[in-house]
Amino acid sequence: MRLPRVLLAALLAAGATARADDTADFLKPENWEGRSDLFKLDPKARTIVGETTEDPKYNTFFCTKKKYGDFELSFKVQLRDGVGNSGVQIRSTLKDDKKFVVHGPQVDVGKGYWGSLYGEGVGGMMKASSPDAIKKAVKEAEFNDYVITAKGTRITVKVNGETMVDGDFPKLPAGKGKDGKEPEAKPAPTDGIIAIQVHGGYPKMRVEYKDIKFTDLGAKK
Repeated sequence: MRLPRVLLAALLAAGATARADDTADFLKPENWEGRSDLFKLDPKARTIVGETTEDPKYNTFFCTKKKYGDFELSFKVQLRDGVGNSGVQIRSTLKDDKKFVVHGPQVDVGKGYWGSLYGEGVGGMMKASSPDAIKKAVKEAEFNDYVITAKGTRITVKVNGETMVDGDFPKLPAGKGKDGKEPEAKPAPTDGIIAIQVHGGYPKMRVEYKDIKFTDLGAKK
């Protein structure tokens, strides 16, 4: 079938101006920092591995140096033998550049919390995945497909095609103050670093992120 010239020209123009994803730039080694004894990045294979042989005693992160606002991030992730806990910080802040402690929203990876949106260091759970959704979607000891989309205040998290979180999050969880009262919630950040977690409290654990693909939705086309 011969396409009309106007339609053909439009399709060619769209193909010429379409922007490729930003994975190569995102995974450049110089864009990342963290404990080199625990994290390994292979940009060609598009993998990040976090592994401990003893309990680090605190949650530590492999962090981007660049900040990101609106984006889409997809990957496959596996906790070896289903042991341990990890997660992906989004729009977050590095609080300690020696231990690489991070605060901000986290997309959780771990038993009972897969796909949940948690406020690491900022007041607790933002939106928990339902137990039924976790049971339906997650393969505890296998690789699981994640897609995280952040646009404005809206955050969407899918695990193996199942929507775990989809909502607007204009504020961070307030938590409880020292007096036991709930303080006023702070506005959620509109940008920040992205970081991969190795959770403290486990004698040893290994988490692998592979087939990482990143698109900066705020970048100019």
